[in-house]
Amino acid sequence: MGFTIGGSIGGRSTKEFRSAARRRGNRMSECTAVAEYTGLWGWDVVPGARAAAPARECSCGDAQCAAPGAHPLAFEATVPAGATLDEVTAAWSQFPGAAVLLPVGRSFDVIEVSAEAGRRALVRLERMGLPLGPVIATPDGRAQFFVAPGAAAQLPQLLYRMGWDDADLDLHARGAGSFLTAPPSDLAGLGPVSWLRPPALDSARPPQARLLLGTLAYICHRFDR
Repeated sequence: MGFTIGGSIGGRSTKEFRSAARRRGNRMSECTAVAEYTGLWGWDVVPGARAAAPARECSCGDAQCAAPGAHPLAFEATVPAGATLDEVTAAWSQFPGAAVLLPVGRSFDVIEVSAEAGRRALVRLERMGLPLGPVIATPDGRAQFFVAPGAAAQLPQLLYRMGWDDADLDLHARGAGSFLTAPPSDLAGLGPVSWLRPPALDSARPPQARLLLGTLAYICHRFDR
């Protein structure tokens, strides 16, 4: 997917895209969110199961579900990157009530830390002027930093090179085969996820993990104790 100077994507500006979305409803619906993810940011989206509080029974119908409301639907239908708003509307109508899941390992990997460490690190990283991608905040107290694909496989070696390999850090990477619940969906019956740092044209390509890892590790070591 090509990003062009002036804030246009695929021949349409972000303003035009969002105006079209608003004409279909003033509220940021899940369908509109999916269309932004596919049409603006070039991400695949997968419909996921939901769980309702307080019992957190999964919509997949399995009473013994190991991950209630936090997994793709069984058939794993994918709304592909590049899908337009009309295409998304037609596709997502087949999965009423589905959670919005982003497959990890395709356009991005994720480094996950505690929410408090993530907020502190984000302030420091922004002050340092380092390149940043989107960051998600989850209702169970986690911050998820988008980084370039491959980070999950490289994490042990990167931590070793930086001298953090023997530290007991609350810092983990997620790569291919995992899924993130994306705004505005609810995570496993715990509440909605939100953006600490929303996607933007200047963060369409997430940074290499090594650029953020030193700061994230330091903040985790200092504050997650």
